[in-house]
Amino acid sequence: MESTVSTAAASFTSLWDEVSGTQPDPDLWVVVATLGAALAVVVPHALWRLSRNAITIAHEGGHGLVALLTGRTLTGIRLHSDTSGLTVSRGKPHGIGMILTAAAGYTAPPLLGLGGAALLGAGRITLLLWLATALLLAMLVMIRNAYGALTVLVTGGTFVLVSWLAGPQVQAAFAYAVVWFLLLGGVRPAFELQAKRARGGAGDSDADQLSRLTHVPAGMWFFLFHAVSLCSLLGGGRWLLGW
Repeated sequence: MESTVSTAAASFTSLWDEVSGTQPDPDLWVVVATLGAALAVVVPHALWRLSRNAITIAHEGGHGLVALLTGRTLTGIRLHSDTSGLTVSRGKPHGIGMILTAAAGYTAPPLLGLGGAALLGAGRITLLLWLATALLLAMLVMIRNAYGALTVLVTGGTFVLVSWLAGPQVQAAFAYAVVWFLLLGGVRPAFELQAKRARGGAGDSDADQLSRLTHVPAGMWFFLFHAVSLCSLLGGGRWLLGW
């Protein structure tokens, strides 16, 4: 019995050391190549329509996480094939909790990218992959439609496969590509929403909800979204490039 416990403890310690330890930085050409790959799926409209689903996961996950952190009751998350999403939570329809929850959507992808860049800058590649997997699994529990469940399962499964089966160089390239994608992909949605509102659409956007909650013009909330995404891109990019 003692031998079994000791073996389990040793295995857990070894696993923790692997997850929490540091890994060597990839060559600069890998960092630049993953930047190019991220740009290739964010800039062209056709590819962006597909890759934007991953940004929607981060967007709705941001709403859900902040709802929980502010004491609201998260009842469900839906992801749709048109890359839109819906997060429903119960609680006071006003106040700081509701404001933070509404503001978390468009700021979540770039802030997740910034946090990922900080981990990669510190050499924590494995830790980044495991944290991302854990967040996706936690989100899966709250998904309330088939398309959303499939999207999160495929995304989470990709992280699991890379974390367990890929070598260190492939893991590093994958992690850098994901973080670049979050940083770059986190910039575009707010500009798209602003353009849609200018054409008379999206009247119940996050910015409009925040305007009603705070009596601050929607344009100021767009300024916040742009400031967070662009500053995250600049700061995260410096960490990724080793500047």
